[in-house]
Amino acid sequence: MYFPYLRGRQYELIALRELVQKGVLSSRITPIIEPVKLSSSLVKTIEIYGANNKQLAIITNPKVGSFNSDIREEKNIRLKESWDRSLKGNNNILYMILLKLDSKPEEFIEKHADNMGTICYDKDAIPIYESYFSETDVKYNLIPDESGFRRKIRKNRVLLADKFNKLDRNNDYIEVDDEPFSEDHLYYQEDGYVGFADYSVVGKEYNETGFAPYAVAIHIVYFDKDDSLRVKHFVSDSNDDVSDTAGKFQEALSKLVAWNEQKQLDTVAMREFQDLYHREAYPGLGTVKKLSIMHHLELIGRYLDKE
Repeated sequence: MYFPYLRGRQYELIALRELVQKGVLSSRITPIIEPVKLSSSLVKTIEIYGANNKQLAIITNPKVGSFNSDIREEKNIRLKESWDRSLKGNNNILYMILLKLDSKPEEFIEKHADNMGTICYDKDAIPIYESYFSETDVKYNLIPDESGFRRKIRKNRVLLADKFNKLDRNNDYIEVDDEPFSEDHLYYQEDGYVGFADYSVVGKEYNETGFAPYAVAIHIVYFDKDDSLRVKHFVSDSNDDVSDTAGKFQEALSKLVAWNEQKQLDTVAMREFQDLYHREAYPGLGTVKKLSIMHHLELIGRYLDKE
């Protein structure tokens, strides 16, 4: 099983919906959403996954974003009701809790004992797992591949790692160009895990706001000859200032299309990239990230379905 961990930004939610609506999300993939904002897009995503009988994991105590305050605000009462309705009776939801040193998970266990998972990447929070979850029916426990976690959390382990090499500036990817991404899909079972998880081509780091980039970069994952995953970075050329983002996108996109003439990667997202190239269209940076995520998840799903 593969668990892509996404932060619930608009473009991430749209990526998850379109994968289902276009019929290219493998049943061996369970996306994890850490909701950063209470939004109609989040509710719609949950509804679509429920209607299509697809499993989705929701983190109930997000650490980043405004979700926790959004859900308490009077102005969001109708949206909160829609959120509650989307979850009620939806048997495809896996509820997850981020284990922290100050966690008090009694209420979480009482509400979600039949379908729950944990995420623990803080060693100080391991005693919370031992005290509350070691003897309960936890479907999945996401942990880093470190001995301190493996020794204490032994059941239904899922390997969690940030595989994306996040650089300070998009322009810096010109020097990197092409690099290893992951081999976890090859060895997770051999290493004693029931699944693997990562942050796709977004990375673990979370920023509330975006900014106009000097360079546009498109990150595309592909399989090497040994079935390991690599990531190729396509970067614009005219990167001296923040003007003409659309032109920068076309520069990066032309490199991607030329490269794929040899690779022949055929996913829904790659076909959309090619269509944008031929139409000389600029969909916005959020859509660029959406397509990169969709490509990654569709590619991984195909691999897992062949196992």
